[in-house]
Amino acid sequence: MKFVFLDVKTIGDDIDLSRFDLFGEVVKYPFSTQQEVPERIQDADVIIVNKIQVNEASIGAAKNLKLVCVTATGTNNLDKEYLDKRGIAWRNVAGYSTESVAQHTFAMLFYLLEHLRYYDDYVKEDHYTNDTIFTHFAQTFYELKGKIWGIIGLGNIGRRVAAIAEAFGAQVIYASPSGAAPQEGYHQVSLDTLLETSDIVSVHAPLNEHTEHLMNLNAFCKMKKSAIFLNLGRGPIVVEADLKTALETNEIQAAGLDVLCVEPMSEDNPLRGFTDSNRLLITPHIAWASIEARTKLMNIIAGQIKEFFGL
Repeated sequence: MKFVFLDVKTIGDDIDLSRFDLFGEVVKYPFSTQQEVPERIQDADVIIVNKIQVNEASIGAAKNLKLVCVTATGTNNLDKEYLDKRGIAWRNVAGYSTESVAQHTFAMLFYLLEHLRYYDDYVKEDHYTNDTIFTHFAQTFYELKGKIWGIIGLGNIGRRVAAIAEAFGAQVIYASPSGAAPQEGYHQVSLDTLLETSDIVSVHAPLNEHTEHLMNLNAFCKMKKSAIFLNLGRGPIVVEADLKTALETNEIQAAGLDVLCVEPMSEDNPLRGFTDSNRLLITPHIAWASIEARTKLMNIIAGQIKEFFGL
């Protein structure tokens, strides 16, 4: 059998993929344009993709294709109706990055909450050398204990964040944009109540008709002016121009984003013009990407292939 990785660079060069060589012929392409896909997979039995669009135009000529593996949870890039019509199976992977994303959520929070950029710069710019006293109070911060943490989207990642937040002594509430039934053991509230009462708001929801543009200027204006907002769900959940306005007008204290509406960041992204790193932290969609998470991801895909073909 022939296995084709169409955008293997999205997994990272530091992940061992040698186990796939045991299955048959393996061809790896760092990246592929949509135009390059048909020729590259014309004799493939399995294709492994991340962001590549899989539809009739891209795989119509792939007569041997039996399985499409997506190295992600989201499957918006798959034309499932066409795959069903062709009798081609597909697999995605869920739950592999829960620990990684939860960890990054708190890394972003503490960077903003404790003004770590400011204090690091203060020392490295030599202001602390021979300072007047042993400490420095210019940027104050508070403890998580006793604060309200509002979670939008209480899936695996949201529940893990909730557990860690509670370990710090925070009170956790959550809202379900889709109106899902309450989850036992968690305090569900309306979105308005969450926004109005939370000291920290973190998004861990998928992108759908209930969440697209959910966090707009109206939503930010309902939040406490001292609140910190974190988005580790999907970029288009946030109206980025509205977030910039909310920061500029001090509707919220700070924001941390690991996801953007267009990735990589586009030149016309309104947040490019906001340079205060103490109030806005953007990381390049890395929350999912710990070594452990990416290794687990590829182990799961290898297992799916073995199960599918009975290897």
